[in-house]
Amino acid sequence: MKLNTIQPAEGSKRPRLRVGRGIGSGIGKTAGRGHKGQKARAGGFHKVGFEGGQMPLHRRLPKRGFKSLSALTKAEVRLSDLEKMPVTEIDLLTLKQAGVVSTLITDVRVIKSGEIKKAVKLTGVTVTQGAKAAIEAAGGSVA
Repeated sequence: MKLNTIQPAEGSKRPRLRVGRGIGSGIGKTAGRGHKGQKARAGGFHKVGFEGGQMPLHRRLPKRGFKSLSALTKAEVRLSDLEKMPVTEIDLLTLKQAGVVSTLITDVRVIKSGEIKKAVKLTGVTVTQGAKAAIEAAGGSVA
């Protein structure tokens, strides 16, 4: 194959329509623009969502909700999730490898939800007071 011989598939390209070239062309006179109005004029265009001066729909409707940008990098892990982990020494990397948190996460917080019975050693993660007490009661440690 040579780059100078590449051509589009047969029938995939059609010649450009030349509008306003007389009645015989089938697209003469108004050239497919209809009669009068803003869209019939030269330079007659408006912004997306423009409603002729009427308050646009996207401005009439109330704003609602909020999407936190920090939610993309922060995550919470339950004690029950730590219980299911195959290793006892847990940090951010092991949580990512086990699929407990997303790979985009940079801050992890362990919360007191569920139970933990095995001794785990946590490093480099934030822990709530209740979760810390539960981990230490199970024989684990938080660094």
